[in-house]
Amino acid sequence: MKTLIVVRHAKAVHVAGLADRERGLTARGERNAREAGDLIRPLEPELVVSSPAVRTRRTAELLGLDAPIEYEGGIYEAYSDELLELLRRADPEVDTLVLVGHNPGVHELVLSLTGTQDDRFPPGAFAVIELPAPWEEVVPGAGRLVRTHHP
Repeated sequence: MKTLIVVRHAKAVHVAGLADRERGLTARGERNAREAGDLIRPLEPELVVSSPAVRTRRTAELLGLDAPIEYEGGIYEAYSDELLELLRRADPEVDTLVLVGHNPGVHELVLSLTGTQDDRFPPGAFAVIELPAPWEEVVPGAGRLVRTHHP
């Protein structure tokens, strides 16, 4: 059994002229990321994979998990099928993985894996999904939604 925790980056600032990849978090976003980390930490993730955008990097850091963080450029602006391919390449030794990314890709990934129809996945939200197969065999519809959190 594998566990995937899909996290949407926390609330980001909007600054005129600032490149999208350079947007950081608001104070509320920082609080929400820490809160998410408090809820995720008991699941003992072994790896965090994050988009390299500033807001996702900061979210991943503020989760405060006792797991290495890897930055994957392919997560930025990825569609759910691209995120699924990334998961299939995950280290088979990792049982619990956190993916920190952007909407709409991360929300669509949750819907695709679980078959749920939740229409909300706001900044700072996360979903915990159990997958019965090795990462390389993960397919749409294979996951079971265990928990969601919306800040």
